[in-house]
Amino acid sequence: MTGQLNVLLSGPGLIGAQHARLLQQNPATRLMGIVAPSRPENLELAQRYDAPLFQSMEDATAQRKFDAAIISSPNAFHAAQARVCIEQRIPTLVEKPFTDTLETARDLAELAEETGVPILVGHHRAYSPLLDGACRFLQSEAFGNPVALQGAALFHKPAEYFVAGPWRTKPGGGPILINLIHEVGLMRFFFGEIDSVFATVSHRTRQFEVEDSVAIALRFVNGALGTFILSDVAASNKSWEMTSGENPRYPHHPMDDCYHFAGTNGSLDFPSMTTRHYKHVGAASWWLDFQDGAEPIQRADPLQRQLDHFVQVVRLGIAPKVSARDGYNNMLVIQAIKDSIESNSLISVSAIKHQERKTSK
Repeated sequence: MTGQLNVLLSGPGLIGAQHARLLQQNPATRLMGIVAPSRPENLELAQRYDAPLFQSMEDATAQRKFDAAIISSPNAFHAAQARVCIEQRIPTLVEKPFTDTLETARDLAELAEETGVPILVGHHRAYSPLLDGACRFLQSEAFGNPVALQGAALFHKPAEYFVAGPWRTKPGGGPILINLIHEVGLMRFFFGEIDSVFATVSHRTRQFEVEDSVAIALRFVNGALGTFILSDVAASNKSWEMTSGENPRYPHHPMDDCYHFAGTNGSLDFPSMTTRHYKHVGAASWWLDFQDGAEPIQRADPLQRQLDHFVQVVRLGIAPKVSARDGYNNMLVIQAIKDSIESNSLISVSAIKHQERKTSK
């Protein structure tokens, strides 16, 4: 496929506006339609990008031919809108979370695999060059075998965030699906598959239907353990947004970290890339001092890199870096966390997957 790709964008909200900007800036793409309600802000954005505004994916695909689509609408619309694109054989980037329920995520992943229509799930942190530097150390002898992980996503969302999107106060719109699913993808990337979880939740501060704080204990398939704390009412900088420096809209704290990884011979603080390890592999002891170091730090806009990759998926037919199946696997862990909160018990991810397979037959 040559020439510019004609792209349909659904949901020009916070992340959708960024997609629109990147589509306009990328010489390989052209924004040719927007799906959104006829509100003044959406009409203004459509006029700014000289793109027609449609009321539904069905209307848009019936009236125009699109080479690709990006879905960044509220979570509850992802499944139905992605299904329209798959049925129309339109390669699609679906923002995380893939869908708002595990069942619809499973059905969409199966449909994408059956039809061969490329679906890329918008876990854009997967394109950060910071991950490459971290992996070099985590896979080295200096780190050793993975033992423990500590992670945090602590930040304070302002009141206007919920005024602009009241759906964020309802089930499916809380920080577990909006924010924690990013971290699930990262933890699976760094330490491998998650075996089981135990989680507890609080609604105390905002008293919305959705959670505002969550604490999680994790066991990985490789035997490593982890803890993660999430809150969108916490006045803290311990988050990817404020430590990675990849989004200029957030304050940047380059010497702080949101993850700590410990192995049998060394440790890594991320994303400051501070490393510590024992000089001789196999000679670890708390009586010995560490060799201090740092992995090189490279930064780039992961959203831009994700769009470049999506263009290659559409044009060249390369496999999506974060596929529909990957999106479903992240949702499996999220479902385990939800089940743990509801049952106040340890939940096995593989048990949920086994039950899902039985349900889908």
